[in-house]
Amino acid sequence: MSVGILVHGDNHFIVRAPRPDEEVARALVRHWSLIRIGAETPPELRAWRISSKEFRENLEWAVIAPGEGARNPAVEALLAELRERGVEVVVLAE
Repeated sequence: MSVGILVHGDNHFIVRAPRPDEEVARALVRHWSLIRIGAETPPELRAWRISSKEFRENLEWAVIAPGEGARNPAVEALLAELRERGVEVVVLAE
């Protein structure tokens, strides 16, 4: 199982799953960005889950979805590190 980062504006999620395509990345951002007490993850998104403990060296993919707010400097540094390692950073169009 691969691990990556999904960045959305000033928020980000470390995700354990294959890199999502554009449609799924946008759906994940919508789903995870709103607090829904007691809500279940839709079946089509259950393959992706947020991981709270991962080593940065294990990140294999990155997707940046449009969002509001400036990216955190630590996230920017991590994205730069990933690019230096040759990890493709996919930027979704607005």
